[in-house]
Amino acid sequence: MSIAETGLPPGWTIRVSRTHNTEYFLKQSTKESSWEPPFGTDKDKLKKYLERFNSNGKRPVVQEDGKVRASHLLVKHAQSRRPKSWKSPDGITRSRDEAIILMKQYRDRILKGETTLSELSSTESDCSSHSQGGDLGFFGRGQMQPAFEDAAFNMHVGELSDLVESDSGIHIIERTA
Repeated sequence: MSIAETGLPPGWTIRVSRTHNTEYFLKQSTKESSWEPPFGTDKDKLKKYLERFNSNGKRPVVQEDGKVRASHLLVKHAQSRRPKSWKSPDGITRSRDEAIILMKQYRDRILKGETTLSELSSTESDCSSHSQGGDLGFFGRGQMQPAFEDAAFNMHVGELSDLVESDSGIHIIERTA
């Protein structure tokens, strides 16, 4: 979680209740939720973050230039668009199902607080962004594959995605700005 952006403590994200149409706070690792900001929240930063929501408050914040920033962990499989990587220059042979199982294990480790997406991306990602801890920088609509883009633009800062499948392979995405 980016404290600099939301003001929330690590591991907490903002969600919008469909029933009440208002924000609540979720700690993804424990599924603990609260209508009140959790202990340790920088309330001034949180207020500024929430003011950036659009008029109905349901959409995650997008930069004024229409861009978001995300990091990811990518695990390719034999059916991926380019089944090679810096880790496996001769080709990736794992199946799609094996990639999914591996990514579920990685996501569980992140949610339990055993590691971070950035740490795992540095050593386990099949993307060249591994050298930046999976950071993809800012990007706008139309710059990423549709499934990846949809996930990233519909997340709040600090939120960790479920598994996202694209032509490149299986991703875990963390929205960072």
